[in-house]
Amino acid sequence: MFKNYFKTAWRNLSRNKAFTAINIAGLALGLTCSLLILLWVLDEYSVDAFHKNNPQLYYVYEKDYENGKVLGSYNTQGLLADELKAKIPQIKCASEIERSTFIGFEAGNKILKKNGVFAGNDFFTMFSYPLIHGTTPALLNGINAIAISRKMAEEFFGSPGNAVGKTIRYANNEDLIVTGVFDNVPANSTIQFDFVRSWEAFMIQNTWAKNWGNRSPSTVIQLQSHANPDKVQTDIKDFIHRYLPTGESRIELGLQPYQEKYLHETFSNGSPDGGRIEYVRLFSIVAIIILLIACINFMNLSTARSIHRSKEVGVRKVLGAARFRLIVQFSGEALLLTFFAIAIAVLLTGLLLPVFNWLSGKQIVFPLQQSFFWLWLLCLLIITSLLAGSYPALFMSSLQPIQILKNKMKFGARSIFFRQSLVVVQFTLSIIFIVAMIVIYRQVNYVQTKNLGFNRDNLVYIPLEGDLTGKYNLFKEKASTIPGILAVSRMRQTPTGYDHHKGGITWPGKDPNDKEEIADVIVGYDFVKTLQLKLKEGRDFSTNYGTDSTNFLVNEAMVKKMGYENPVGKKLSWESEEGTIIGVLYDFHFYSMHKAIDPMVIRLNEKQKYWTALVRIEAGKTKDALAALQKISKEINPKTPFVYDFADEQYAKLYSNEQLMSRLANCFAVIAIFISCLGLFGLAIFSVEQRTKEIGVRKVLGASASNILSMLTANFLKPVVIAIVIAIPVSQYVMQRWLNDFAYKINIEWWTFVLAGILATLIALITISLQAIKAALANPVKSLRTE
Repeated sequence: MFKNYFKTAWRNLSRNKAFTAINIAGLALGLTCSLLILLWVLDEYSVDAFHKNNPQLYYVYEKDYENGKVLGSYNTQGLLADELKAKIPQIKCASEIERSTFIGFEAGNKILKKNGVFAGNDFFTMFSYPLIHGTTPALLNGINAIAISRKMAEEFFGSPGNAVGKTIRYANNEDLIVTGVFDNVPANSTIQFDFVRSWEAFMIQNTWAKNWGNRSPSTVIQLQSHANPDKVQTDIKDFIHRYLPTGESRIELGLQPYQEKYLHETFSNGSPDGGRIEYVRLFSIVAIIILLIACINFMNLSTARSIHRSKEVGVRKVLGAARFRLIVQFSGEALLLTFFAIAIAVLLTGLLLPVFNWLSGKQIVFPLQQSFFWLWLLCLLIITSLLAGSYPALFMSSLQPIQILKNKMKFGARSIFFRQSLVVVQFTLSIIFIVAMIVIYRQVNYVQTKNLGFNRDNLVYIPLEGDLTGKYNLFKEKASTIPGILAVSRMRQTPTGYDHHKGGITWPGKDPNDKEEIADVIVGYDFVKTLQLKLKEGRDFSTNYGTDSTNFLVNEAMVKKMGYENPVGKKLSWESEEGTIIGVLYDFHFYSMHKAIDPMVIRLNEKQKYWTALVRIEAGKTKDALAALQKISKEINPKTPFVYDFADEQYAKLYSNEQLMSRLANCFAVIAIFISCLGLFGLAIFSVEQRTKEIGVRKVLGASASNILSMLTANFLKPVVIAIVIAIPVSQYVMQRWLNDFAYKINIEWWTFVLAGILATLIALITISLQAIKAALANPVKSLRTE
């Protein structure tokens, strides 16, 4: 029996090559998209999943209550980890983590830049970063100890074994001993590093971290295996108040599972609540929608062609076939067709994976050798074949044999309405994709081209390391003589990477209950000139005024917060240092457009230890200017490689998630529309076949080709128009919710929906017009003779 069903299914598929090809192509494309998104989602969930202690690992975050607002942050105190471990018995291990980027290393005749972390002694005990050489307890003991990666060991010493015990120079000012070598950090680790230094060394270099009022490092703890996380969170909730002075703003500690941070790193009401998980959910829904569109094609075409299978059904029923057996037969055909589609989808996924990795910035490997992948494929095969084939099977098996054998078989209004409804669903989803594509593109373009209040074009960031730290003035003097260099300055961090806020900034009339921390920026001379900021009133820092080291610049948001009408000349205190506001800057963006502009205070400090040089280059002279800067850097700082970043490139990285969403949305929108058009094309072929005789009679009676064309296209455009009406409010709601994540955003203009509707209509017209024109121009004699 099953052999007969298979033969029948194969015969039907091979006889109807056009419909078979359309069905398989639509399903294969839908399944390919679903597989690619599935691999991306699995990769997102795999981040940090390799740590053996994951069930017991937790990030400590801080919840700040300030001025009626609740803010959350992963920045904690430098003393917190050791104190938690000492005072809370349920905590087995604890480690601070502070990143250290673009550090110059020298060993032998090699000088390279590397990224790393400062961490506590428990770091390698807590995390599964395998050690090749060295033992965990002694690995980070001492301020001169350093553990390096296999790659770093091979680059400097030839092999991991040769590295242990050797000396390597750090930042051109410290000689460190390699105490161990760990295996290269996997790509699915959120912390990427080539070296690890002891926390003891960090505390010596950064004395501010010994003050409980200062925060920057992350704190990660490992609980005892029997510990209750909820109880530990309750125990540490008010832990920080033991060490803060009376009157400080209220701070609570909370716990977040370590692996969850990657997907849930944004805060809402002081707690981790969102982040990349929103994109994971969104693209999971996209995968389901695209697969649904492909399944709708199958259902539509299968039910439309049921009239050609009706006699087969009638004969089988007369000969005693039960409805259940017919359902099994037609479901088996759907399963066979889906199997072919999945085979093609697997091949396409393998071919497209490199391109998808480029689009998504991933390093996904096709998991053909992993059993879970084949299990997913089996589930996908069953679900897709049931989804696509269930309704056609139920519909075909319900046909009445008497009507079929008397040639009275015809589609009722319900059947036609159902097929048109499916077309409406397809195009509604496709139009939503088009609207999303337009809105996302406009918003990403808006945030990347919006006037930030400072000019990020032709602005270069150069880290001041090694000898450049102490010889900055010489570097600035020489750099200023280079043709094409317009200005040189420095600041504590970089404009696009700036994230430093400070309490203790006061002014006359400040509300004593206002504990909000103010964004504080420490800069050198010519900062305003180099960034091309605009002064609203007052003046910039100048060497002509010896007291400027105690004076301040503020932005408009700070003036609004202070409530001053004429702020220039007013007093402002930076903890114990009192100064005067000498200038007001128009508001400018140092952060992404997700966040509103913070009140900001800028002060001059030429003695600050850590700096980034900011260099403004004349347009069109970047290449020559950078070559000259490299030459100067090599003369002044020969043991540290010359590196730099462009401000516009760093700014673009702030929107990596949005850029990813834009690229993928464009691709999926095109695919969804294409799959929908495949189904519409198949229905057009079927409709023309069914109305061959009618078209011939109309032409004989004098109907023109344009009359025939309009008649055929009108029926297909109706569901498209209905889809446009439904899609407009839905897409408006969905995209407005997405835009609400931005503090600065575009308005969704009316023309967005008009453009999406016109595009959908044009695509539908082009799809069906091919068959409609062919039918309108056909010789009526041939069609009537055929009938």
